Amino acid sequence: MASTPSPGAQSSALNTDGGADGTMTHAQIMRALSGLLLGLFCAILSSTVVTNALPRIISDLGGGQSAYTWVVTSSLLAVTASTPLWGKLADLFSKKILIQSSLMIYVIGSLVAGFAHNPATLITARVIQGLGGGGLSALSQVVLAAMISPRERGRYSGYLGATFAVATVGGPLLGGVITDTGWLGWRWCLFVGVPFAAIALVVLQRTLNLPVTKRQVKVDWAGAFFVTAAVSTLLVWVTFADDKYNWLSWQTYTSVGASIVLTLVFLFVETKASEPIIPLRLFRNRTITLASLASLFVGIGLFAGTVFFSQYFQVARGESPTMSGVMTIPFIAGLFVSSTVSGRIITRTGKWKGWLLTGGVLLTAGLALLGALRYDTPYAYVANCMALMGLGVGMTLQNLVLCTQNQVSSGDLGAASSTVTFFRSLGGAVGVSVLGSILSTRIGHHALATITRLSPQDQATAEKASGSGQLPDLATLPAPVRTWLESAYGHGIGDTFLYVAPVALIAFLVTLFIKEVPLRVSSGLAQTAEADRTS
Repeated sequence: MASTPSPGAQSSALNTDGGADGTMTHAQIMRALSGLLLGLFCAILSSTVVTNALPRIISDLGGGQSAYTWVVTSSLLAVTASTPLWGKLADLFSKKILIQSSLMIYVIGSLVAGFAHNPATLITARVIQGLGGGGLSALSQVVLAAMISPRERGRYSGYLGATFAVATVGGPLLGGVITDTGWLGWRWCLFVGVPFAAIALVVLQRTLNLPVTKRQVKVDWAGAFFVTAAVSTLLVWVTFADDKYNWLSWQTYTSVGASIVLTLVFLFVETKASEPIIPLRLFRNRTITLASLASLFVGIGLFAGTVFFSQYFQVARGESPTMSGVMTIPFIAGLFVSSTVSGRIITRTGKWKGWLLTGGVLLTAGLALLGALRYDTPYAYVANCMALMGLGVGMTLQNLVLCTQNQVSSGDLGAASSTVTFFRSLGGAVGVSVLGSILSTRIGHHALATITRLSPQDQATAEKASGSGQLPDLATLPAPVRTWLESAYGHGIGDTFLYVAPVALIAFLVTLFIKEVPLRVSSGLAQTAEADRTS
């Protein structure tokens, strides 16, 4: 026999736009999603708008390849470390306040980055951005799962994918134009997201109304600390390995050993925490375990594959930041098409695994074919490879989250969603760091192997340009030296894609073992409402 709802439960029910059973109409869902999508657009735009400006930014700030890699990695590290914590907080506190807080943190990071005058300050600002970005990334999935049933979620996940695609394609283009505009400059790439964030905060306040869960909890700060320490130690090692010291050295043994110990401490802390940020019991579910593992490898392929596009077009091909953005459109177009089309078809059919497998094949094929890149590779070939990558990413990312959310109760939606996102970000952070180190080595190898083709005078110029530790300014180099350097960068970047292709193949093989379970037809809110009625 159902008990009378408590006053707190009645108050929570009044805070949602849904009906008494927790269901929401399409119009209500779109109204609630409007501010969320705008906030997500702002966060993605703030990240992608600097993509094509990074070579210019690092050059102006006096940084080298290591700084270039760490500007990307530091943000991914913060996203990785904070995502589980945001997801757990979403199961306990107001999702609206959490989203608004993460958006404000992201804006603060953007402002600090815009005023940076050295690589260290910029990297620190990127950490702040990553903390906010982790919240927006995790919470958008959590809110979507709370309002919409897994069966209908494919359709609305397509809107998230479309927002991602528009912001991703618009960001580099806008960033390229801003960077190439003398009276603006690259700093405005970091400021441009602020007005969008202000609008998003206002819209979120008016449109997003979800039940607020109020419980006496103890936040797992120890878990958050140890997972951050473990990941940071690992990333520091892979960043400096083969540069400051050899892969097999006492520094490697110390760093890897420390990372393993910190990981074990984190696992122990999670077994004792009353509200662990990553509930280990979730991994008893085969689908969640496999989806998390696949997300780890997909993250390596996605982030490590895309982060070097701007370097390839600007350094290896000598294009401007604006043209670099234009040339990446095939990747974004593929992502946009596959995420929207697959989402709608999944909603109609309820079948999702075929899309997951197809995406894995396309992602692997795109990366493998990009392994043949050289500085003079025909653009049509590059565009087709990027389109394959985009199609694969669009079919893979959302569906790994979807199959995970379909396996858990409403109370674990936040933790489960953020767990998959955590492993994807972890894979990206590790992948970018490892391949950034490999890229430096491969560029040096190809440069050394071909430098004898230059005249003695050009060899001296080449050694000075490549030995400065900074990203080269191609416009200042003689034509033979410029071609020599473009060739080394093009070949080296091609090698990085070739190395990451087997990782994407592993992700595909893991997804083969994920069992396709029919998608539920009740949303997280509906499950909560049903639990309240029967309690």
